[in-house]
Amino acid sequence: MTHSRITLATTAAALAGAVLVPLAGASPAAAATAPMVVCTSAKAGLAAKLTTDITAALRGRRSTTAISLYDRPTKTTCTLRATQKYDSASVVKVTVLATLLWDAKKTNRYLTSREATLATDMITKSDNNATSTLWRQLGMTKIKGFLTAAKMTDTVPGTGGYWGLTQITARDEQKLLALLTAKNTVLSDGARKYTLGLMAKVVSSQRWGTPAGAPSTAKIQVKNGWLPRSTHGWRVHSIGAFTGTRHDYAITVLSHDNPTMNDGVNTIQAVSRAIHKALNPTAAASTLYAPTQTPREAIPAVPKP
Repeated sequence: MTHSRITLATTAAALAGAVLVPLAGASPAAAATAPMVVCTSAKAGLAAKLTTDITAALRGRRSTTAISLYDRPTKTTCTLRATQKYDSASVVKVTVLATLLWDAKKTNRYLTSREATLATDMITKSDNNATSTLWRQLGMTKIKGFLTAAKMTDTVPGTGGYWGLTQITARDEQKLLALLTAKNTVLSDGARKYTLGLMAKVVSSQRWGTPAGAPSTAKIQVKNGWLPRSTHGWRVHSIGAFTGTRHDYAITVLSHDNPTMNDGVNTIQAVSRAIHKALNPTAAASTLYAPTQTPREAIPAVPKP
């Protein structure tokens, strides 16, 4: 699938108890300033394992990668470049749907059949035309209104209809996933269930990224995005929520500076496998989710304004 109306031409401070590991391969001087994976956890040993394993998964890769993880049962967090901004590509489509549902809640109405069809196509197939239609319908005031309500203060909507150039951060995407996976006053329980339901039905060719390595006991809800531009190469992103009776965690991995799309996919999946394994150490390797397809490296036709 394609992501946003763009052509190639247009195209921390550590918390107490945190474990920090600089990205590998740097000299001592460079290591002092290199971004670090920072993990914290209420579960003994988990933060150290995640820090080490995520750092190892990133070793030698050319992308500039941002990561945010939150596991509710163990109160575990991991971050890397969580406040760095990236062109959203199609992960913004979850924000578009959340805005639509948030706005409908204000007037106590259900989605129309037309809106439901557009929403389904936008999330499960990553349809760009459906996204452009809903983006225009909502308008900038409602989109910004939702971002304010959701406290997604880092996110800047793309202008001129270019929703794929919305500026996002891993921190804000985690705020969105947190709203979808726990009761709150911004999104109704029905809206949360509806959005996660569509993310669980993403077509097989787009079920790559953060689901890689997920245990069979977890329900997978995912949305990916990818976009090539003349600067920073391929943007390749994946956000995922993993729920069920034994699981309640969310992963965001954003990247650019990827030479190819597959480079980005491979980086995201290496990080995700490390996270899933650390959070689910007893899961049998034969039962872990393995994406069967990745999209072709092609620049499809882009929808018109």
